[in-house]
Amino acid sequence: MTDAAISSGRKALARLGRAAEKTRRELDALEGALRRAEGSDFPIDRYEELRGLIERIGDFVEEEGTRLQEKVLHSGGLEPGRIRRG
Repeated sequence: MTDAAISSGRKALARLGRAAEKTRRELDALEGALRRAEGSDFPIDRYEELRGLIERIGDFVEEEGTRLQEKVLHSGGLEPGRIRRG
């Protein structure tokens, strides 16, 4: 794996993670505004479903970050889990 591919992958993962976090905040803001206005007509189940999907994106970002790190370590001749950060 090239340094350019690694760098590009890390940057893309970081952007995706930030986008998921921003999406969660915007969903919270939308829910806050509409829930008060709609009262019992507010579709809370749909919002919870969407929140779960956003959480899955966050999980994906973490998993891919770990996978990328393991690939980088392995290509450098190191075993994941045997390195400590100082």
